[in-house]
Amino acid sequence: MSEKILVIGANGQIGTELVTALRGIHGSAQVVACDINNPIYAIRNSGPFEFVNVLDKENLHQIFNKHQPTQVYLLAAMLSAVGEQKPKLAWDLNMTGLLNVLDFAVEFKIAKVFWPSSIAVFGPHSPQYNTPQFCVMDPNTVYGFSKLAGERWCEYYHAKYGVDVRSIRYPGLIGWRANPGGGTTDYAVHIFHSAIKTGKYESFLSEDTALPMMYMDDAIRATLELMDAPAESLSTRAGYNLGGISFTPRTLAAEIKKHIPDFEISYADNDPRQAIADSWPKSIDDTTAQNDWGWEMEFDLAKMTEDMLMNLKKVYT
Repeated sequence: MSEKILVIGANGQIGTELVTALRGIHGSAQVVACDINNPIYAIRNSGPFEFVNVLDKENLHQIFNKHQPTQVYLLAAMLSAVGEQKPKLAWDLNMTGLLNVLDFAVEFKIAKVFWPSSIAVFGPHSPQYNTPQFCVMDPNTVYGFSKLAGERWCEYYHAKYGVDVRSIRYPGLIGWRANPGGGTTDYAVHIFHSAIKTGKYESFLSEDTALPMMYMDDAIRATLELMDAPAESLSTRAGYNLGGISFTPRTLAAEIKKHIPDFEISYADNDPRQAIADSWPKSIDDTTAQNDWGWEMEFDLAKMTEDMLMNLKKVYT
């Protein structure tokens, strides 16, 4: 049986690359990109597109009924930094959107659902180094506690209704094909663009702020590998930890300078995103993902930096 896949939030940083990857595997006609905004050129011209508002349950129901999907990827969300500016809207989008999709997963008997969680589920009292899969979780941002609540809902729908829902706690994601969407780790994308365009960058995080990050190629591969894993091998229906690469703005800048020797970095004072970053883990233990579905990272800091700069230079020239 061929798959019919909905990707909701297809215009975002993850969605842009995930739609392309899924269309390459399943065929363009089988992957329906969905978003509340006009699609970017690559998405619009490579396969079907639907305007979707995940908060409009009637509209969403029509899309499910029209396409009868076998898989759904729900990526629509408001991220950490923007969420702190619009907390109630962030909660509504992140929670109501998920519950609408989970309800339709039951009604339409969807074979698999993917929903992204985040390292934002951890908080000030979580272990900061090698944060384990299961530990104290006390997030202090709207994004964080909406993701934590979402994990509980995913487990609930799996246990009560048998929904095969799968999730990853993404670290900060770095890619060159699409812009980030207003998160606390966005500096690690902006810095590459600025290095090429101006040779300098002012980081909104302090020089020694360590955070887990991951190159987008690894993140997309992890997502597809998790969705392909046998259901019986999965030990959690919350979010799987993914470790990625842990580094600071200073470390990243030093790596960039190996390719752009004159690159300069400076640091802003009193940015509100600093407090969010300080509450998050410095490094993540992803042993459970390794054991359950064979996860293995490919891009380290040096390989990621080289690939980012190579591809962005092509974009800008």
